[in-house]
Amino acid sequence: MFIPWHFPLHNDNSITGASVIAEKEFKKQYPAIYNYLLFYKEKLSQRNKVETCIRYEWYALQRWGANYWEDFFKQKIVWKRIGSKIRFSYVKDDCFALDSTVIATGKRIKYITALLNSKLLIRELLNNSPKTGTGDVIISVQALTPLKVYIPTQNEEDVINELIDIIVNKQAKGIETNIEEEKIDKLVYKFYGLNQPEIEFIESNL
Repeated sequence: MFIPWHFPLHNDNSITGASVIAEKEFKKQYPAIYNYLLFYKEKLSQRNKVETCIRYEWYALQRWGANYWEDFFKQKIVWKRIGSKIRFSYVKDDCFALDSTVIATGKRIKYITALLNSKLLIRELLNNSPKTGTGDVIISVQALTPLKVYIPTQNEEDVINELIDIIVNKQAKGIETNIEEEKIDKLVYKFYGLNQPEIEFIESNL
């Protein structure tokens, strides 16, 4: 059962400790749940005496740290944690992923998705990421951290974002997006200053 601190007034940032007002509101709005938990109040109150009933109410989840679940309602990048192929998906709508996947939110999501799916960065991940005993690639946060991200101008980012929008719309209709993906690859090569022999080396080793 997920009950955040200060529930059901958990969005009130003025509450800093265990709130009697929040508990009264909990009892008022959810009497059946409150009365059920009340049966275990003594045990729940004994969990962590330094924090329980001090930082949060006796009925609240002990180690609730933040509203991480809200990230699922933001635009995000979603990818499979372990696999033989590396793919990063841009998701703009509400989406809950399986526990075998990873999500990332933040700024420049479309642009970063394009970079991660480019041949250049895919090659870097294939060569430098840890692997399982069967050879599958493990794409963890530690694998992504060493990547050097090119900071684009606004115009460069706008071009990439437009290509991502086209790719998303086409794929939703089952239309191939090879042309747009090739355009992104060429732009990424340009961003990182690769010459033709370097490009040929990368594409021949994928």
